[in-house]
Amino acid sequence: MSFSIRPVAPTDVAVLHRLIGDLADYERLAHQVVGTADQLAEELFGAHPVIESVLACEGDEVLGFGLYFHNYSTFLARRGLYLEDLFVVPHARGRGFGKRLIHHCARLAVERGCGRFEWAVLDWNRPAIDFYLSLGATMLADWRICRLSGNALSAFAESTAAES
Repeated sequence: MSFSIRPVAPTDVAVLHRLIGDLADYERLAHQVVGTADQLAEELFGAHPVIESVLACEGDEVLGFGLYFHNYSTFLARRGLYLEDLFVVPHARGRGFGKRLIHHCARLAVERGCGRFEWAVLDWNRPAIDFYLSLGATMLADWRICRLSGNALSAFAESTAAES
């Protein structure tokens, strides 16, 4: 069968949403998936799209996806490409689909003049860490992700800067 990577189309949103759920199950984070397929469609194809995604296919079977968006480096004064998620279904792993997906995204970053291509990996996901290292990626040990979400985000946003 022939392998291909193609942009997600509006008719693919339900499949992409299902794959996101499969990724969340793998990462033991299914309880955090609250976004709907309609919300995903709006972020991909609405009046102000903020994300892009591609599907990895073998014939008509969807085997994985990459979902990404642009960020910005003030130090480089250039945009970057941030890979939010990369996922290959379990039965297709080890066949090069993940490498081809990430290569596709890296080529996009270069074609778009991005100063860097970045992503995050869970610290317990040794297979993914080893895979990324094998590609020549660098693990940034001196950086930590900070996050405000849910009630903490709302409470902070509603507070005044003078409240400290």
